[in-house]
Amino acid sequence: MRIVSAAEIDAALTPAAMVAALDAAFRAEVAAPSRHVHALPDPAGEATLLIMPAWDAEHIGVKVLGLHPGNAARGLATFQGGFLLSERATGRPLALLDAPHLTLWRTAGASALAARHLARPDSARLLMVGAGALAPFMVRAHRAERPIREVAVWNHRPASAEALSRRLTAEGVAARTVTDLEAAVREADIVCCATLSERPLVRGAWLSPGTHLDLVGSFTPRMREADDAALARAAIYVDGPDALAKGGDVAVALTAGALAREAVRGDLADLCRGRVPGRTDPAAITAFKSVGAAIEDLAAAAAVWRRLPPA
Repeated sequence: MRIVSAAEIDAALTPAAMVAALDAAFRAEVAAPSRHVHALPDPAGEATLLIMPAWDAEHIGVKVLGLHPGNAARGLATFQGGFLLSERATGRPLALLDAPHLTLWRTAGASALAARHLARPDSARLLMVGAGALAPFMVRAHRAERPIREVAVWNHRPASAEALSRRLTAEGVAARTVTDLEAAVREADIVCCATLSERPLVRGAWLSPGTHLDLVGSFTPRMREADDAALARAAIYVDGPDALAKGGDVAVALTAGALAREAVRGDLADLCRGRVPGRTDPAAITAFKSVGAAIEDLAAAAAVWRRLPPA
């Protein structure tokens, strides 16, 4: 069994290749049972254990990922875990991949795939809300699908936003740090949120006609990135069924009765297979809520496996 590092994942993938792999996966027949989510008591902050299986005609995959908020004080990354990729026919283990890094790639790719269907084709201004490990992946993925010319970065810690802006600038991106979140949301064509916030950050009143809202970070019911007014104004799509019950934002609004189930137009499989239309009106506000789907992990791992050089 091969151990695949974060560096090897980076060498094997590009944003465009990741989006293509996800598009193919959502068009194919993939089994992906509902993920397991378990709370783990931790004196430094409640941790979360995620277990996500999936399989298709070629592979079986299982991701085991832990979210440990107390790890920052320990000098460790918040997310820890591995993805086991096995041969479908025999169950023979093929590779153990760095799950946190694989998750960065597939999460960003899923948002970019959704934006292909939901964001205006001329979207040029991206607002990145959050400056953590996922943020640069989100920016790169959205730039692969839309003609993004300007990237504004907001974070609750301005120093982190400034560090990300400098990193993106070094990559040739026209990036700047912003401190006025409301003004930045009003100016953006795509608002991408990748935070661990437990209170709404984006308000519905701030969204301009034609905006696409990409909600990534709130993957448990105690998290929120957008308020009910933002969801009420948008045509909503999700990555999969778990977003309706196990995540924040959409799941919370549905449970509270602030949002009707009919407000959710479809998921990524529906969009990729043409079962539901994406954006049909340039002035419409659209929203994509992802909590992470096992089909995405399997597609990403298989894409890496196929592109690995011989050991």
